[in-house]
Amino acid sequence: MRLRMELFVDDMDAAIAFYTEVLGFRPGRREADYAVVRRGHVVLGLGPASKLTWPAPGTVKGAGVEIVLELDDVAEVAALHEHCAARVAGVEPLRSQPWGLADFRLRDPDGYYWRITHGNAGATE
Repeated sequence: MRLRMELFVDDMDAAIAFYTEVLGFRPGRREADYAVVRRGHVVLGLGPASKLTWPAPGTVKGAGVEIVLELDDVAEVAALHEHCAARVAGVEPLRSQPWGLADFRLRDPDGYYWRITHGNAGATE
């Protein structure tokens, strides 16, 4: 099984720039109303929000969802934090969490909430 997320955005060019220039995704397929970006095994499809028939006008996109990007090690998280903080406003500080992982959070241009961490937080021991 694989997971690909599709995010609906207000400005395709701004979204692609955020994911490639800030979070380090590689651009993939691009059409007038759809684009793909990848980072490792993570694949995001980006489409124009204007094509959605939901959510209702005024609804916050991504409300109640945190998208987690797991990097290989804490040094990679720290480097990406520095990179993001230099390019976009509102990047939260890098924190060591009580559960042993270091992470930070930020929002993309469309308000989607991202947590960047290290390790495999979903693995069982």
